Amino acid sequence: MAPAVAFGASGEHTAFAGTLSIGTRALCDVLALAVARLRGEGRQCDAFHVSLASGDAHAGRTETALLLHLDPSAVRLDLAEAGEPRPVGELMDRLRAGGVRSVSPNGVLGDPRGATAAEGRRLLDELIEGCAAALDGLLAAPVPARA
Repeated sequence: MAPAVAFGASGEHTAFAGTLSIGTRALCDVLALAVARLRGEGRQCDAFHVSLASGDAHAGRTETALLLHLDPSAVRLDLAEAGEPRPVGELMDRLRAGGVRSVSPNGVLGDPRGATAAEGRRLLDELIEGCAAALDGLLAAPVPARA
């Protein structure tokens, strides 16, 4: 297992202080070049994007529940407030054009209120199952020939 890439593509959050983003194109290039190089060396590898089948998009119930399970001391439920409730798919055009602030003044896409650590454990189990399935698929694939 390689370490996670410490940077991401978060240009949609640039209206909020502290956003660090290398951009979608650069992030895709980093992953694609790393996978190509390793495969060229004859290594079996792939990049895996962790995602859930359902849930809100940012700082809502999903991420809050996960953090309540993983590090409850980092969560301030007393400050939790709802943001934009519509699914991210309905917001994508506006998000691309104007970023998160254009659809949610507080930056929340969803509603963190009511999230629980038990829900976070269930969501983490779902993420682990998805990762394990991707790894099983990779391990079952033929090893690439060394270039």
